[in-house]
Amino acid sequence: MAAVMSEIEQVESTAPSQRGLQTGLNAEWAGWIHLNLSRGCTPVSMVEEMQRRDFDPAFAWFAVNKCLADGVPLPPDIDWKGLTAGYIRETSRLPAGNVLPTSDWPVKVSLRLGQPCVAVLDNVLSHDECDEIIRRSLDKVQRSGTVDPLTGENKIVDERTSEGTHFELHADAFISRIDRRISEALGWPETHGEGLQVLHYLVGGEYKPHFDYFSLEEAGSHRHLLLGGQRVSTLVMYLNEVEEGGATIFPEAGLEVVPKKGSAVYFEYTNSLGQSDPMSLHGGAPVLKGEKWIMTKWMHQRAHVPLRRG
Repeated sequence: MAAVMSEIEQVESTAPSQRGLQTGLNAEWAGWIHLNLSRGCTPVSMVEEMQRRDFDPAFAWFAVNKCLADGVPLPPDIDWKGLTAGYIRETSRLPAGNVLPTSDWPVKVSLRLGQPCVAVLDNVLSHDECDEIIRRSLDKVQRSGTVDPLTGENKIVDERTSEGTHFELHADAFISRIDRRISEALGWPETHGEGLQVLHYLVGGEYKPHFDYFSLEEAGSHRHLLLGGQRVSTLVMYLNEVEEGGATIFPEAGLEVVPKKGSAVYFEYTNSLGQSDPMSLHGGAPVLKGEKWIMTKWMHQRAHVPLRRG
């Protein structure tokens, strides 16, 4: 960190001075961010420096992550307050068409919704693959947690009553084949995805409505944003037939997706400006009869570095 900060200190004399809590970016500051990223300075040290110069912390994280995601200088005169005033809907990242080709077999699109951006996909996994994932997970599942907004640590909460486990990206040939197929179907690089997470719900199990993206205003999100930028989309795959209940719900859209073995629901919530869609609020309705197994893949703005567990 000392070496990094010394590099930033070398450009302090050329960094613009300003007064008040800043939520906008002029051409000079855009150039400063790009210059220091190109010199190998860490995002953490840059955000710290911007905060010392009276930038709003949430805006500073947005600006640095946006530059990292694009790989080019940020445009001048970005207005953070203007960006958060209303989510700008863009063309979906999911490829167009009723069929999404992959190296294994075609994945069929049975539903598309524009607001929020949601798609229901059939034949993402074979029934044999679903059974094998459950078999591999039975002896590994533990009580599921969620990201603490203050610390960024994994925390057990009442809103999420499931048990789960995970498989690292390309853990073996079987997992690699699934990772590749998901990437091909979604049109997003494998390197930009987190490892597969498996969740198991018994009767009464649910996940109350929540967002999958990291809030820029919460300190606990910062450590996760450094690992690949913001999450941009989610794929929830259903590993079994649920006898009753257990739908994936989107309260803002009045949509319920009923679990179907081998199918999946895809939704995205971060646009090219780094805005997050409040209509992507979603949850897992309580299981009323039987049990529910799902597997989740989260995609990021750029190549994702796994968070060290344990």
